[in-house]
Amino acid sequence: MTTKLTFEASSSKTIYSNVKLSEMENQSRREFLYSVSMLAAGAALTSPLYGFSSTKKMKLVLVGTGVRGISFWGKRLIEQYPDKLEFVGLCDINPGRAQYAKKFMGVNCPVYTDFDKMLREQKPDLIIITTKDAIHHEFIIKGLKYGCDVLTEKPLTIDEDKCQQILNAERASNRKLIVGFNYRWGPYVTKIKELIAEGAIGEVTSVDFNWYLNVHHGASYFRRWHGLMNGGGSLWVHKATHHFDLLNWWLDSDPEEVFAYGALEHYGKNGPFRGTSCRACNHKSECKYYWDITKSDHDMRLYVDNEQYDGYLRDGCLYRNEIDIYDKMSAQIKYANKAIVNYSLTTYSPFEGWRLAFNGQKGRIEAWMDIPFFKKEDLNQADLHAAEMNQNLKEDMTVEPVILFRNWEDYKTINVVAERGGHGGGDKRLHNRIFVNPNGADPLKHAAGVRDGVMSVLIGIAARKSIETGKPIKIGSLTDLKPTPDRT
Repeated sequence: MTTKLTFEASSSKTIYSNVKLSEMENQSRREFLYSVSMLAAGAALTSPLYGFSSTKKMKLVLVGTGVRGISFWGKRLIEQYPDKLEFVGLCDINPGRAQYAKKFMGVNCPVYTDFDKMLREQKPDLIIITTKDAIHHEFIIKGLKYGCDVLTEKPLTIDEDKCQQILNAERASNRKLIVGFNYRWGPYVTKIKELIAEGAIGEVTSVDFNWYLNVHHGASYFRRWHGLMNGGGSLWVHKATHHFDLLNWWLDSDPEEVFAYGALEHYGKNGPFRGTSCRACNHKSECKYYWDITKSDHDMRLYVDNEQYDGYLRDGCLYRNEIDIYDKMSAQIKYANKAIVNYSLTTYSPFEGWRLAFNGQKGRIEAWMDIPFFKKEDLNQADLHAAEMNQNLKEDMTVEPVILFRNWEDYKTINVVAERGGHGGGDKRLHNRIFVNPNGADPLKHAAGVRDGVMSVLIGIAARKSIETGKPIKIGSLTDLKPTPDRT
């Protein structure tokens, strides 16, 4: 049993979450942080059921061999769970990328350009989908019809029609569909969920949520296929699906109505230069966004060496005219439980991080991550982005505060052992859940299924429609899923 440590600090109280007194006294800071993070991981991993068998080695196939697929859902799984799973097929429309993926992952399975042929020949237990967002639904539907369990990267899909197709297919099947929402599993966001669930601030009435992408991370979306609406559905869907899923999960309610603003004012045609790719650009010395892909052997071998097959440019100019997504976004979301959310996403911030505040009938919660002026350390923004993209397994643990205010009382600082990399420590916990402990209890509902995936993207889809029409959009008008105030 853990003991909370409480220290008086001027007019506030500091509470160390999930800390044993003896451990804190006898261990070094690094050892202490590690032990506490494992306690948090253990608590998280006693959560949800995915339905996969743990009695035999699971046969996996991967469709979409881009950097996310072959690292996070590829090599990392092989290294961490060699006794639990094996890859029996890799599939991509680009045969060169698929062949490189095979070498990078260190597997000895066939590669395919024909998804249906791969399913017929390999008969997998689980299909992992990491393709372009716009075609997730094709492989989800085929996989479910074939009788496979399916795990898809977020977002589930990019528009309401494809959402409905997925809903229909999942209902007609007897298989499981998992959406890879990893942020839910981090210790820091889990602590926020615990406080809300236990009624620390009473009924939540409103939320302010601001997410900041720095000039390294934000710009990367506009270089790639994500910069086109028909590829990723805009960052309202591709990126913000993470944030909307967290909101839905924290509030334990469905969104009901969305009104939004958005514009493209920084990237795309607004830029001072124009080109096709950074490599071919005549403005390398002038453009602050210039990115030299040739410095990365991995990116060169995965993307540049295989441009001949599909023409895809990983280092596309982020000022090219074809970019049509928004780079500034703000929305107001009304939930079925009457909570109201004010949300914004910035794509060219000098720093990467987020700020969050919950207002309740009995108090307020404030939380943030990686805001530089709240820290004594100097965060290198380029290195932070590189570590996230590379799925660095190196432990980067820290103590982060959650501030709890209760009406008529002094505030309390709850220090939570958090992790900076791997989506706040959520990556490894999600993997462990799926491949090690799929059948445990799930008191905080960490597991995400088809309804979670649909409701998260419907907020972004509704935001797009609101910008286009200038009107609020009812979530219930988009699919046959009707918002409910209590998701239990």
